Amino acid sequence: MEKFALVFPGQGSQYVGMGKDIYDNFDVAKRVFEEADDVLGFSITELSFNGPEEELKKTYNTQPALLTVSCAVYSVLKEELGDILSPFALAGHSLGEYTALVVGGALEFADAVRLVRKRGEFMQDAVPLGEGTMAAIMGLERQKVVEVCNDASSEGVVEPVNYNSPAQIVISGHTKAVEKAVELAKKAGARKAVILPVSAPFHSSLMKPAAERLADEINNTYFNDSRVPVVSNVSADYVTEAEKIRSLLVQQMYKPVLWEDSIVRLIKDGVNTFVEVGAGKVLKGLIKKIDRKTNIMNVGDMDTLKSALDFFRGGQ
Repeated sequence: MEKFALVFPGQGSQYVGMGKDIYDNFDVAKRVFEEADDVLGFSITELSFNGPEEELKKTYNTQPALLTVSCAVYSVLKEELGDILSPFALAGHSLGEYTALVVGGALEFADAVRLVRKRGEFMQDAVPLGEGTMAAIMGLERQKVVEVCNDASSEGVVEPVNYNSPAQIVISGHTKAVEKAVELAKKAGARKAVILPVSAPFHSSLMKPAAERLADEINNTYFNDSRVPVVSNVSADYVTEAEKIRSLLVQQMYKPVLWEDSIVRLIKDGVNTFVEVGAGKVLKGLIKKIDRKTNIMNVGDMDTLKSALDFFRGGQ
């Protein structure tokens, strides 16, 4: 087996019904969902499987739901594959970084569920509804996106916050400033520039109040060193030490997600296979845009699980 990395999705990958067939078929997955329900004091399982979608899309529900699905799918992979499943490194997109830390042993699952529920609440509370938003800019290079944001900043805060792939950069900030940047991006030659259906300006400097509140929660949570290196969204570099992990998780709230840089780093270090664990296949799409030559699979339901197990067992 050549070098592989496990990657975990963030917000935007959720859908009603996610994880249900894995739950129905594996007791180890069922236990993960049950633990999440116990920690939260309500059934995130019911919400993930049956919706309503409007409730699932609320960030304080989306975050624990996605984390739970990814951890449940991973628990099945681990039970089925044992030592075959030894990744070179782990990475998660925004919220997905918490899943990576659970898988690496830096964070207990119960603590992660509690933290991401709070994280979602704090993010939502940081900026009044309607005053902040995000937009995806397609087909405009980094420097141009930075310039567009600078030019639109007369209307308020607007910053590049997700460097997802060479073709996609997400910006975030005050609604008026983001709208202005979208207009300017189109004039600057962007292939597409669209406002995203989100309820807050995630990863922008407007999230600093939320980060301060999260810091208190993180400082009261026990972290281990990670057994497997995790590529941090903030630095696009490996981290294993507990104290560094805490600090980076707080910064992650108001700093850009360097996803493209993280994947490029892993490829440069010899990773040629990526396995996206959890709902949807957003990361699979982004990684393909970063480097077409990489081998990428997603594992989120029974069909994709079977393919992944065949791949790993065949590689022995």
